[in-house]
Amino acid sequence: MDVRRRVGLNLKKLREEQGYSQESFADHCGLHRTYISGIERGVRNPTVVILDKIAKALKVQAGVLLDEPKTSGRRG
Repeated sequence: MDVRRRVGLNLKKLREEQGYSQESFADHCGLHRTYISGIERGVRNPTVVILDKIAKALKVQAGVLLDEPKTSGRRG
């Protein structure tokens, strides 16, 4: 899986688990909502500085955003 897609999936999962909308999370990070959306869709290539900012807002280590997403075990 492309690293941008991995970051996007992990960001979306963590953001939703913490109850943030894209807009409220973007405000929390000091970023624009469309930028967060682009990261989640895998079309943005955030810098390590941005990844660190996002990780801090989510209260996780930055490396968590790069991990392979956990799958439910189902295919298709």
